[in-house]
Formats: sequence, structure tokens, C-alpha cells
Amino acid sequence: MQEEKNIKITHNLILKERKSLNVSGVLDVDSFDDNTVVAYTDMGELTIKGRDLHISKINLDSGDLVLDGEVSLLEYTDNNQGEKGFFSRLFR
Repeated sequence: MQEEKNIKITHNLILKERKSLNVSGVLDVDSFDDNTVVAYTDMGELTIKGRDLHISKINLDSGDLVLDGEVSLLEYTDNNQGEKGFFSRLFR
């Protein structure tokens, strides 16, 4: 059996001129397209909106995510409030 990792990764955001976003502490990426990226962190669900968004680097082992494009919104949803069922997520 594999042991579950309980290592807490530090969560930080570095936004450079709204063109490049470095995020650490990413646990998983739920969805992504050119306009929206939804990532899970210890601090809650992080929704990133913008235009021409591209994931240029992702490493879930270290928790690093790098996005390029025009970032217009960074929004957190608390872990407890962000837990929704399948159908509520499907029809949002």
C-alpha cells in the first residue's frame, strides 16, 4: 500500500503585468480553456479568467502552475462552500 502524502505546499500567486501568472500550492486542475482555468489549492478553489490563457507549465508533484495570457480575474471559493454535486457543476 502506498502511504498518503500529507505534505502541505505553500500557496503563492505572482502576477506579472497581467500577462504571466505563477501559482504554487496547486493540488489539481479541474478544467481549463482559453478563457478560464479552475485549479484546486489548500486555500480553496481558484478560478482564473482572461483571454488567450495557456498553461505553459504544470507540475502537480511540486504544486507549480504557470499561465500565460491576459489575466482579468482571480477568484477563490472556500473549500467547504465550493463543494458541489455533479449536476450543479454541470449546469453552472
